Amino acid sequence: MKPVFRPAPIALAAIAALGTTVLVAAPQVASAAKPAGTYVTGDFHNHTTCSDGSISMQKLVKKVTDKTDTPWGLDWFVQAGHGGSGNRNCTLVEDASLATPAYPLNYDSNGNLQGPTTTWQSSNPAVQPKGRVSGSAPGQVMWRWQSLQEFQYPVMEYLAAYKNKPMFVGIETVAPGHEHVSASVITGQMPASLDKATLPTTKGYTPLGNATALAQWEYCFDRNDTDTSRGNSVLGGDVGNNWNCAVPGSLNSASSDWSAQAQKLVPASGSGNGDRGHAKTLEALKWMVANHPNGSYYVPAHLERAGPFNPDGNNGFNIEHLRNFNNTAPRVAFGFETQPGHGASDNRGEYSPLRNNINGVLTDSVGGTTWGGTGVYGSQVGGVWDALLGEGRNWWFFASSDWHNRGSFGPDDRRSTQDFYPGEYQRDYVMVRNGTDPKLRPQAIVDGLRSGNSFAASGQLIDRLAFVACASYPGIGARTNAAVENIAVNAALNNTDVDVAGCATMGEKLVVRPGAEVIVSIVARDPAGKNYSPYSFNNPSLAQVGIQQPLNMPVLDHIDVVRGMVTGYKQPGTAGYAGQWPNDWLTNPVMANVPAAAKNTSAAVIKTFNGATWTAVAGNAEYKKMTFRIPAVQASQYVRLRGSNLPAAVPYETDANGNPLADIHTNASNLANLRIPCNVAGTNLPSNNVVYTGDTIDGCPAHLPTVNGQKYVAFDVAAWSDLWFYSNPIYVEVQGATAVAGVK
Repeated sequence: MKPVFRPAPIALAAIAALGTTVLVAAPQVASAAKPAGTYVTGDFHNHTTCSDGSISMQKLVKKVTDKTDTPWGLDWFVQAGHGGSGNRNCTLVEDASLATPAYPLNYDSNGNLQGPTTTWQSSNPAVQPKGRVSGSAPGQVMWRWQSLQEFQYPVMEYLAAYKNKPMFVGIETVAPGHEHVSASVITGQMPASLDKATLPTTKGYTPLGNATALAQWEYCFDRNDTDTSRGNSVLGGDVGNNWNCAVPGSLNSASSDWSAQAQKLVPASGSGNGDRGHAKTLEALKWMVANHPNGSYYVPAHLERAGPFNPDGNNGFNIEHLRNFNNTAPRVAFGFETQPGHGASDNRGEYSPLRNNINGVLTDSVGGTTWGGTGVYGSQVGGVWDALLGEGRNWWFFASSDWHNRGSFGPDDRRSTQDFYPGEYQRDYVMVRNGTDPKLRPQAIVDGLRSGNSFAASGQLIDRLAFVACASYPGIGARTNAAVENIAVNAALNNTDVDVAGCATMGEKLVVRPGAEVIVSIVARDPAGKNYSPYSFNNPSLAQVGIQQPLNMPVLDHIDVVRGMVTGYKQPGTAGYAGQWPNDWLTNPVMANVPAAAKNTSAAVIKTFNGATWTAVAGNAEYKKMTFRIPAVQASQYVRLRGSNLPAAVPYETDANGNPLADIHTNASNLANLRIPCNVAGTNLPSNNVVYTGDTIDGCPAHLPTVNGQKYVAFDVAAWSDLWFYSNPIYVEVQGATAVAGVK
């Protein structure tokens, strides 16, 4: 991979220097300049021994941010873990390479090393869980509110200062009525005073900031946090936090679900539990809006995995629940992780048929599996995502690693039958605006996520993207394609976005007069050289269609432009607001069977660019540029992008129109479904029982499933074979037509 360079963001003066064409094309006076910003990479959903991950916080931070031990260092990182409880002391480290002055190696009274799987009560010295303690000593569990507040946050603050890396703490909360959601409340975390802090040279660290707001939110609203102590040292005592979970303007103690002892909602189980749980989840969002409106985010994770919503239990999310979230807290609930982690699992994303037992009936993950590594809500053109965008909502696409472990391999092995590390395979590229501040702060990261000015890519398929739409009018307001393309080229080369009047980029709204022409320009960098795959043999999926391309040197095959019309917000309780995705999608993927609430029939691929229709940027062939016009617009609309290393009509990967097919035929959980052979013998094929840390495996690895002597594509090889990127949309609002209400 080529090193990423980040010159200063593009300025209007630089645009003017391109020539008079640009000046004629954009005569409008620019609005107030945006603060300086750049696209940076990160991950906000992953796990350590603080919840159910396999490694310590220190080891995960090293793997994620270090560019020596691992090459994929991220620019920012949020360490999250499940809500509820855990019994492992996740402040402890595995070995001396991870020890620091404040958190050195820890030994028991007999001199034995205590690692991160040591229980809290077995630690030296022992740590006593607080609140309504459950379990038996020495394995009693600690509520996550305590571990967040007293242990996880201090370690992360120390590591952020010690390594000078932008990091903070989040949570994968277990949502009442649903499954999992990536969330955080950043208030109190990583204060500016940390910049000048003197770090300790001996054991122990007292943080300057805190994660108390996040800890309180977890206590109040996580479904698995059944503590009733109000965040106090002992149940019934008043020493501690004395939290009250009341939400301004809500029923609170007047609700039948309110626990006076816990001072929080505790929905009863049984019939209607899912509906009651969803109501509590909306209270969680109201709490964020009331108390931390700019310092919170709430992004449903792998939301198709647990199946459709169950009104009598805790399962997935239908589209009406996403609408409810966004209606309740539009600046907090602003997107979803429809490209899940667990990309190397035997069921990609851990989505599978018959995965969930809902009221005694085995039910598929929504969509049955992932489609090109993405859930059906995001991958299906005209589906749930397009339905939300068709309302004009700020609802953005995100990806995550969901790191837990390497499956059948150890954490230092480059092969995987379960997860990829944050940044190794999937990453979010987010525009952050820290202006003249030399530090990248948590608030800038959260603001960047909220803005929608971002894209997600797997396998380093692309690592730069400028996606620009500009208005053009007859006469003095005319713009040429070349002028807009020049703007996009300079933005891509400088790894920034566009600050030009009459133009917009991802997550933004371009307001135009009826009849305007909209010029759309795209510049993407397909980086030369190797990506982070350990496999150097040719992609078996592409080999089916005669393309010889190493797995660790993918090539962008094409970019699709998807357009949909904007028709305005649907109102709760009206027809077309609620609807469940069909349960039989895997065997009968027919859009006619999708309820009107969950689709946008106007969405379609309107342009496809590839090597025959894009051109290379002069002097830098890695950058591909492409431009087109949408003539005489009369209706409000949006455009978004997707792209892949796979052309159309790759067997078991893409259909004749280039849409991703179900990943069922590369999921090793059912050997009878496997279809893509892997036939490269190779000379460097390390056995499964040795740790391999290199990147030159030149043949089908030993861990691939074998049927009747034939190896088949699955696990991590399947993921590295099948790469996609997705951009967030640009909205076009036509004056006098439907207003794009959710986006500035």
